[in-house]
Parts: sequence; structure tokens; C-alpha cells
Amino acid sequence: MSYKNHTQIFSLAIFVIIILLNSCRKGKNIPDVSDISVPVKIQQFEQDFFGLDTNEIVAGLEQLSEKYPDFLPVFRQVIGADDARIAPEGAELYIAGMLKHPAPRKLYDTCMIVYPNINEFAPDFEQAFKFYKYYFPEKPSPDLTTFVSEYVIGSFIYGNDQLAVGLDMFLGSDYPYQVYNPGNSNFSAYLTRTYNKDHLVSRTMNSLVEDLVGPPPGPRLLDQMIHNGKKRYILSQLLPYAADSVIFEHTGKQMAWLTVPSNEVQMWEVFVKENFLYSSKIREIAKYINPSPTSPGMPLESPGNTGTYIGYKIIEKYMERFPETTLQELIMERDAQKILTGSKYKPRR
Repeated sequence: MSYKNHTQIFSLAIFVIIILLNSCRKGKNIPDVSDISVPVKIQQFEQDFFGLDTNEIVAGLEQLSEKYPDFLPVFRQVIGADDARIAPEGAELYIAGMLKHPAPRKLYDTCMIVYPNINEFAPDFEQAFKFYKYYFPEKPSPDLTTFVSEYVIGSFIYGNDQLAVGLDMFLGSDYPYQVYNPGNSNFSAYLTRTYNKDHLVSRTMNSLVEDLVGPPPGPRLLDQMIHNGKKRYILSQLLPYAADSVIFEHTGKQMAWLTVPSNEVQMWEVFVKENFLYSSKIREIAKYINPSPTSPGMPLESPGNTGTYIGYKIIEKYMERFPETTLQELIMERDAQKILTGSKYKPRR
């Protein structure tokens, strides 16, 4: 390779990076939250749980209940300890068996290797919590509790808007999730590539967003698109410095495809020309509003969930046209057609 060609390729790479960075920042008016104070408290439940003495399991669980009064009852439900069908001999024996079994213990050890210092995420959560407090000042500042549940769930809200983070669902894109449960669709490769540290904060914050926005206003594709678009838009406001690939959970290559104007036109034309916008047939619309390898009727380069991306673009246009709209007001507006009409969304090549 000649020096000239090498220089041209390097220049092209820099140009692409600049475009991607500008794409991530486009349209974002990031408020100053430096004066907002939100101390971050992280409790590692998994260390206390796997530190229980199985010979004194009842006393140990009582101590856990004192330290984690809101979280322990929820965790017991997560692992099925209080379900007689799963734990017919009772919760205490079930939990003791879990702690003695080599597989959960090995999983816990792996999590501690991958996450030797969970407080390294405290600055990222603190910044996200500041934006959360800025946009939703009436909401309490969350605390964080980490846990290990044998791949049940990645994050959820409990108690008074407190956040729980399942470390075993963020062990890395190369972790062999499919080996441990090959029949579990949640371990498909297009999903597990986001089960890593880069997505830990965003997916945890998304639990708050899901709770804020609530259920979709209707079953039509348009309802689902606007609903999902709201969630992505709000998440982007809480994490304004996060890459678009993290917000949308796509690869960099997929995001590059989505942001090409002609591809945006093509996505919109599929929804309009195929009369999908007002369809409620789940088999027709599911891959446009949920993660999947690709979107039907679109090039193989397209990711799944393209309806969510277009929904985000509609919300973005709507908020540009009505900049006085608060995030609370956006959430309260549940008429998807009104938002679409008000946005005057029309992609151009």
C-alpha cells in the first residue's frame, strides 16, 4: 500500500468518525446539570447472598431481610424460591440448594471476575441520575442493587424507584450464553451482543424509562412506533453522551445504514405502502418494533426494530417543532396520530 493510499484511507476513516460523532450529537441541547447533587449508592446483594452459611440458612436470610428489606422479597420471586412448583420443599431448602450447586457458584465467581469493582460505573450512573433529576425533579433519586440470578433478568425497578442490575446478563458479547441455555430466544446472537459493560448503564436506565412511559396506547404499528420512539428519545436525553449504537442497541454498521437518508425513506415507504402503519397484526409488525436480525421487506443490511428508529425520528421532529414540550408532557400525549401529524415527519433523500 502506498503512503498516498494509506493517507486517503486514514482521512476517510476520520471523516466517517466525525460524521458519526456529529450524528450522535445532532439536535441535542444538553442542559447543565453540574449543580444537581445525586449521591450514588451501590449495594452488592450477590456478595451477601453467596456469602450465606448454608448450615444457618434461616438466620442468614433473616439478616439479609434486615439489610435488603425491599429487594430480598423481589429477588426470591425472581429465582422462584417462593413458587411451590419450583421449590416444593420450601424457599429455605431451595436457596440452600442453589448456593451449594456448582453452576450458580461458578456464575457468581465469573461475575466477580468481570466486575471486580462495580463502583467504576458510579460516575456514569451519577451523570444519568442528574439528568433524570433535571427532567423529572419530582422523582426520587435511585439507589442501585446488583445481583446474580442465573440469567433471569438484566434490570428492573423495585421499591420506590430503586434499580436492580443483574450482573450475569452483562458478562460480555463473547460469553457463551447459548451454551448454557440453547433453547432460550433471549440468548440469540443479535441480543447477546449487547450483554456487555457498554450497555449496562443504558439498559438499567431504560428500566426507569419503561416505568415512566408505561404501556403502549394501542396495538397498531403506529402506536407501537411512537411509544418505542418516546422511550428511545427519553433515554437519549438521560444519556446524552452515549453513542446512538448504545441507545438503539444496534451495531455501528447497522446505525450507519439507518442514518443514510435514502434508507430512512425506504423504511418509511415500506410502512406506508404496505399499509403497516395501522395494522394490528402482530405477525406483520413484530419485527419492526422488537429486536430481530433484520426487518422484513428491507435489505439484509437493515436491522430489526426499524419501526422503533422511525418512531424516534418522528418524536425528534415533533420535539423540534414544539420545543416547549417537556418530557412529562410528551409522555402524557398518548395520541400517536396527533404526534405523527404534529411532527410533519417526511423523510427526504
